[in-house]
Amino acid sequence: MQTLTLANIYELQGLKEEALEIYKEILKKDPNNAEARIAIRRLSGMRRKFLGVNQEMKDFFVHMEEPVEFNEFERWLLKLWN
Repeated sequence: MQTLTLANIYELQGLKEEALEIYKEILKKDPNNAEARIAIRRLSGMRRKFLGVNQEMKDFFVHMEEPVEFNEFERWLLKLWN
């Protein structure tokens, strides 16, 4: 059974394509489902924007220990959104 809950679980597990398919099916059955519509927009946008991972920053993030490192990472993230 394809539900919003199952799609949310898939999304949280990183199974974005599977979640997207469920959201699309939900929207076919209920075109007024705002949550499914928003999720489809969110997941579709993620696929276009994030084609790869910045491995250097991922490693930096995983190994951060000092407050100054968290600040540096936050500055880097803010640059991405501007």
